[in-house]
Amino acid sequence: MRPHRAYSPGLTGVLPLRESRHLLEVLRARVGDRFTVFDAEREALAEVVELGPPVRYRLLEERRPEREVGVEVALYPALLKGDKLAEVVRAATELGATRIQPLITRHSVPKGMGEGKLRRLQAIAVEAAKQSGRLRVPEVLPPIPLGEVPEAAQGLVAHVGASALVREVLDPLKPLALAVGPEGGFAEEEVELLQEKGFLPVTLGRRILRAETAAIALLALGTAGEGR
Repeated sequence: MRPHRAYSPGLTGVLPLRESRHLLEVLRARVGDRFTVFDAEREALAEVVELGPPVRYRLLEERRPEREVGVEVALYPALLKGDKLAEVVRAATELGATRIQPLITRHSVPKGMGEGKLRRLQAIAVEAAKQSGRLRVPEVLPPIPLGEVPEAAQGLVAHVGASALVREVLDPLKPLALAVGPEGGFAEEEVELLQEKGFLPVTLGRRILRAETAAIALLALGTAGEGR
């Protein structure tokens, strides 16, 4: 069996059914095959002891690699049309977000999200964590109205009219909250509301970015200090 990472909360010795099916149906795992399991705090080399499903395994060697940003990073992207949020969730997981919660805004075309789509986005976060070597899978939460965004100890909002650069205002030791608008951007009163909640408007450069690109760019700039 080729090298593989499987998400197994609690490292209980039993893989979730989704992970078990992947090992059995795609990787053709056999008893004695070795792979890596991980949860939010640790990872370990494991060995298949029973095929199931579910696949049962025993731990051989535990590891605690440092691959997280080091602070909580919440991303609040506006609801987007089509499958664009999937791209945002995948990249946000790779870049170190710990929580992703879409926003319902004035210019958002979608005004809600079904359970099926939410579950799919959560599954994408798991797959992205496996691929990128992360231990922690970010929470992907149901959308909320912009007015319900909690106050931020350090918040940044991407805004076309802003002049502040992320690198000039970012404190890499503080938890970070990031807000990005939909295709039409945030309305001015929405930016003002976010400012009241502790979000500072920042620029992403001279060009107009697509909404999904802006979310990824802001997160990349906010987590650029990986050594923190």
